[in-house]
Amino acid sequence: MDVPIGSGEWPARSLLGLLSPPARQDLLGLGTRARFETDAVLLREGMNDQHVLLLLSGFAKVTATVENGESSLLAVRAAGDTVGEMALLTGSPRSATVTACGPLTARVLPSRALRELLMRRPEVSMGLTALVADRLRWANQRRLDFHGYPAKVRLARLLVELAASYGSSGPGAITACPDPPQRFPGREGWNRCRQQSPPASDLGGSAGADDENRTRALSSGSDGAWAAA
Repeated sequence: MDVPIGSGEWPARSLLGLLSPPARQDLLGLGTRARFETDAVLLREGMNDQHVLLLLSGFAKVTATVENGESSLLAVRAAGDTVGEMALLTGSPRSATVTACGPLTARVLPSRALRELLMRRPEVSMGLTALVADRLRWANQRRLDFHGYPAKVRLARLLVELAASYGSSGPGAITACPDPPQRFPGREGWNRCRQQSPPASDLGGSAGADDENRTRALSSGSDGAWAAA
């Protein structure tokens, strides 16, 4: 096995981060390893296949087509995440397209083998259920944010969540994901938001702070990575 088994190697809110080492090893032992290049389509909206992809490295974007034909960016997935689980669980056609934002590796999990593991390993089943519930909660929060906050506040809140979910700790900061690659379909909207909003250093009071995670400032580092301090 050429991927790490320890929980510290994966984002805590990802499926691999939620599982114990034995359950994680069983999941990583399923299927076959595949590599995808930039812009490769991992899953396509409307298709009836039901396999699941477990991301091991890189980032993937989840998009869906709206009625006017434009592509809408729904989410970004990173190492430790699954994509395609909704079709497996519901038996319905794919509800979104998943595309590689850059080179990435993943394990292709056949639907039958994964279902058997879910029956045999309740921990994996509960972990996947928790992941789906967390994504539903995230989507609900984005809807509330859209109606309750201006663009700069939504951007700040989203950056803090990215930092908490996928970031790495450093001296006085949590470094989140880099700026969206040029190939993101939502890049134009992201740029419009940044043009209409103040610099990232002015977003410190926009994100909102709670008792557990007080965000004092947001900044963009010299390497283009966003950080929450």
